[in-house]
Amino acid sequence: MIRINELRLPLDHPEEALRAAVVGRLGIDDAQLQSFTVFKRSYDARKKSAMVLIYSVDCDIGDAAAEASLLARLSGDTHVKPSPDTAYRFVGHAPVDFFAGERPRPVVIGFGPCGIFAALILAQMGLRPIVLERGKEVRERTKDTWGLWRESRLDPESNVQFGEGGAGTFSDGKLYSQISDPRFLTRKVLTEFVKAGAPEEILYVSKPHIGTFRLVSMVIKIRAEIERLGGEIRFQQKVTDLLIEPGPDGQRHVRGVTLESGEALRADHVVIALGHSARDTFTMLHERGVHMEAKPFSIGYRIEHPQSIIDKARFGPNAGHPILGAADYKLVHHARNGRSVYSFCMCPGGTVVAATSEPHRVVTNGMSQYSREERNANAGIVVGITPEDYRQDGKTDGSAVNPLDGMAFQRIWESRAYELGEGDYRAPGALVGDFIKRQRSTALGGVEPSYKPGVTMTDLQQKGLGSLPGYALDAIREALPAFERQIRGFSMADAVLTGVETRTSSPLRVTRGKDYQSLNVRGLFPAGEGAGYAGGIMSAGVDGIEVAEALAKALLGVKD
Repeated sequence: MIRINELRLPLDHPEEALRAAVVGRLGIDDAQLQSFTVFKRSYDARKKSAMVLIYSVDCDIGDAAAEASLLARLSGDTHVKPSPDTAYRFVGHAPVDFFAGERPRPVVIGFGPCGIFAALILAQMGLRPIVLERGKEVRERTKDTWGLWRESRLDPESNVQFGEGGAGTFSDGKLYSQISDPRFLTRKVLTEFVKAGAPEEILYVSKPHIGTFRLVSMVIKIRAEIERLGGEIRFQQKVTDLLIEPGPDGQRHVRGVTLESGEALRADHVVIALGHSARDTFTMLHERGVHMEAKPFSIGYRIEHPQSIIDKARFGPNAGHPILGAADYKLVHHARNGRSVYSFCMCPGGTVVAATSEPHRVVTNGMSQYSREERNANAGIVVGITPEDYRQDGKTDGSAVNPLDGMAFQRIWESRAYELGEGDYRAPGALVGDFIKRQRSTALGGVEPSYKPGVTMTDLQQKGLGSLPGYALDAIREALPAFERQIRGFSMADAVLTGVETRTSSPLRVTRGKDYQSLNVRGLFPAGEGAGYAGGIMSAGVDGIEVAEALAKALLGVKD
């Protein structure tokens, strides 16, 4: 196969134009082109009146000798290369009787994107994992989540954060990442999603997404595949303790887990695929001496605009084009106080959702369906913070920050948001115009906030304990007019800020070595977003694959 990159065609090109462009670029007769497949399609919107589509295409001319000759002839064209091999290959397979006798099966804690793919890969290798998920299966979990949104009724163990599919289930379903991917593991993730019912276009569009409703059915199908391959998924099985014993090598080794029911499950290989809201579990790991460290994260608000404003600013006269869909954006501003403000988890045509997992706290997040047809665009507008910003002991001597301090800091602002929202999990909100002027919002303008159970308009910057630290308020207030220069209408007076967004990423990292095992507990494999190694569905899925491979090597004795 031959890959052609940077094939540029007009936005409204006829279907046959792509084949003609391929033939022309290769300099061959049409009859020589046996077939071609679009590997990637993106767009160039720099000239809004003349937008173009950009294709990467894999071509088959059906003759290896002719292909080699063609590649030699086109060696000066940097956009024509042999197609890379993107197929996924397993590390190895377990013998049929591998688990005979007393050998314990590997355990995966958490069934979000990372845990799902760790379990799937282990099952595909014949290693029959046991998955322990503290929340409910996805359909029951969806009912509980709607209970919070519609009736202000929170189930601390079944919500946006906890349950089958993880936090990514109630999101925009973004399936792209900026991680380095020399082995094309993102392709493996996408391929498995397509097998589970995702539209095939996610294999080639530049920013694939699925949306919540489609993710629900896909997660169920992947679960069924894991079970078909010998894996076991146990819901409402909260891990409350980790069993660690000294090993013959003088190091500490994991030997199992204890469940809330009191059951002890033996395991010599455990994947910790927690979401970063599993605060009680991280506290337990810290108490058991598992090595972890504090890390930076970000806090801020959700901002909502009419989607039409964003579409017009990004696409100009092409706004509303069916190929382009709802427009997104990515913004960064470096404030005078040294803080970086940036857009996070932008959800075109979506809604702001209640994402708390703890009573009497308010947390916001964003979500979209596959269609992205809701009236508002929303995104987090967040400020980067460091461990020194949130350390709780008041020290300034440069000593290490307690890795649990970030969670304590998040709780302060989530509890404050609950107070400002005046209870029932309503969120505090303000109009952008009022926020910039440092004044209280008393009524909505032309933008209706989408957050449920509802928004209480207030002063997000009131004296004393506001809704965020002063440095964050100052940085966001400066950034909003600056973003206007990139997207016209961004600082419109009626746009709505809703607080607070605190769970952008994990505030700690459960540190691991090159073999993906904990630095001080052998057999323990920290993985995914909660452990500090991913950010989003795609990177979490890839990390799950890599951790599963590392576990398999340790279990099967496979050497690199």
